Amino acid sequence: MTPPAFATVLVFLDPAFENGRLADATQPQLMATDQGATRGDGVFESLLAVGGRARKLQAHLSRLAGSARALELGIPAEDAWRRAVETAIGEYRSAHPAAIPEEDEVVVKLIVTRGVEGASSPTCWVQASPVPAAGRRQRESGIDVILLDRGYDSDIAERAPWLLLGAKTLSYAVNMAALRHAHKQGADDVIFTSADGRVLEGPTSTVLLAHLETSDGGAGGGGGGSAVKRLITPQLDSGILPGTSQGALFAAAKAAGWELGYGPLEPQDLMDADAVWLISSIRLLAPVNHIDGQEIGTPAVRKQLTAELSELFAGIE
Repeated sequence: MTPPAFATVLVFLDPAFENGRLADATQPQLMATDQGATRGDGVFESLLAVGGRARKLQAHLSRLAGSARALELGIPAEDAWRRAVETAIGEYRSAHPAAIPEEDEVVVKLIVTRGVEGASSPTCWVQASPVPAAGRRQRESGIDVILLDRGYDSDIAERAPWLLLGAKTLSYAVNMAALRHAHKQGADDVIFTSADGRVLEGPTSTVLLAHLETSDGGAGGGGGGSAVKRLITPQLDSGILPGTSQGALFAAAKAAGWELGYGPLEPQDLMDADAVWLISSIRLLAPVNHIDGQEIGTPAVRKQLTAELSELFAGIE
C-alpha cells in the first residue's frame, strides 16, 4: 500500500481568526503583487517540531522580531504566532495520525512579507511540512563541503547595515546558487569565507568546530592528562546570522563541561580541527567529513563527538 502523502499545512495570521486561518496549500494563496514574491522583501524562520512541540520557539520568535526590525517591518505579536504554530502543527499531525509516530518531526516555517504593493499590512503565515529526507541522511552519514568566497570582508556588516547581513530575509537566491554550485562540484554544502579570509557560515547553517586537548597540552585527547573539549564558532560581528541552534547547543555544552570559544576563524582552523559541523534547526548537527577534499579529523573522533553533542542537542526544547 502506498503511504499517504504528507501535505503542507498553511495557517495565515488573520485578525478575524484568533488561532489563525487555515488555507488550502494546493490552491494559490499569495497575490502576484505581494512584495515577498516580487522583491523578496520579508523575513522568515524555520524550526523543528518534535512530538507535536515546537523546539526553541522563543529563540526563533525573538530572531524573527529582530529581523523584522532591521527591515522596518511591523509584524504580529508573539502570542498570535504561537497560536498559529500550534494550529499548524496540530493540523499536520491530525491529517496523518497513523503515519506520524510520537517522536517524529515536522518542519515549521514562520514567514512574513511586506504585503501587497500599496497595502499597509504584511502578509504572515505559518507553514508545516515534512522534514527533507536528505537532511535526515546527512545527520547520520555526514557531508562534504567546499569553501566559497562570500564576496565581502568581515567588517562589512558594521559599515553597511543596509545589507541586512544579520537578518534572516527571504532573499535567499545567492545562498541557493551557492548550494547548486556545490552540488555541481560533487559536494553537499558550502562554508562561506569573507574576502579577508575569515570563516563565516553556511548558506542555511552555522559553522562549529571542536578541538580535543589533554590537560598537559596534548592534542586529540591522547596523553596522560584529562581530556579538554573545546567548541568554537565564528564571531557574531562578522555579518553572520546568529544561530538559534548554535546558541542553544553552546549553553548545553557549557553545562556539560565543554569550553566555548568564538572566532575569528580562518580556513586553516577548520582543517586543523578534530571535528567540524554545520548546525541548523532542521538538519540539526551534520558532521563535515571533507572540506575541499581534505578529511577533517578521523571518522572515530567525528562519530564520538557528534554522538555526544547530538545527545546534548536532543535535550533542548
